[in-house]
Amino acid sequence: MGAMEGAAVDEVVRRLVEGGRAGRQVQLSEAEIRQLCVEAKRVLLSQPNLLRIHAPVKICALIDDKVLCMHGGLSPELNSLDQINDIERPTEIPDEGLLCDLLWSDPSSDTQGWGESDRGVSCTFGADKLVEFLEKNDLDLVCRAHQVVEDGYEFFAQRRLVTIFSAPNYCGEFDNVGALLSIDESLMCSFQILKPNETGAPRSKRPIPNKNSVSCVINFETTGFILLPLRVQAYDLSH
Repeated sequence: MGAMEGAAVDEVVRRLVEGGRAGRQVQLSEAEIRQLCVEAKRVLLSQPNLLRIHAPVKICALIDDKVLCMHGGLSPELNSLDQINDIERPTEIPDEGLLCDLLWSDPSSDTQGWGESDRGVSCTFGADKLVEFLEKNDLDLVCRAHQVVEDGYEFFAQRRLVTIFSAPNYCGEFDNVGALLSIDESLMCSFQILKPNETGAPRSKRPIPNKNSVSCVINFETTGFILLPLRVQAYDLSH
């Protein structure tokens, strides 16, 4: 069996990616699966055993000096953004400290100041520490992930932080919605809602972990965009 044509490979990959984003299964024929495996093997064998690459993922991202993005959250060791630039890479993720917290800490409505995390690693932080950090560094918003949230996104501390979770039906065990966040040149935040797979199956057997109260009340029965101007409480629905 010959290798797949480039266009055929691209088409299969496109279907898999789009299916994954929509939270639905993608049906491939046996021939497509076999040919995809053959092509993957050919590509892997054509590469050297050791590839020298640059770190492809940033620890944090700063958008227009106003929106700080990371996977986890804040750290009691983080006083200025310059400390993030000073983290040496490559490095192993430590069990504690600044890098650990940037990747694994969580906001908590039950916490004042800093608290212990139920995860057994890193810490939790309250709204007071979030607002203190934002005002000290002249930031408007922290955008982070790391927690399954039922509606795909969830605000914290009067919309000074938002948790984004882009995988609907997480691990096939939850009935959560997914969401994607886009920020335009005027710092308008738009949330694209990714609905969970609707198969008629029973609802999720597992509760959404680490679920805090949602800061806004909207019924997301259909896919759409929520527009949130920074510093403004009101927002609009667009189709």
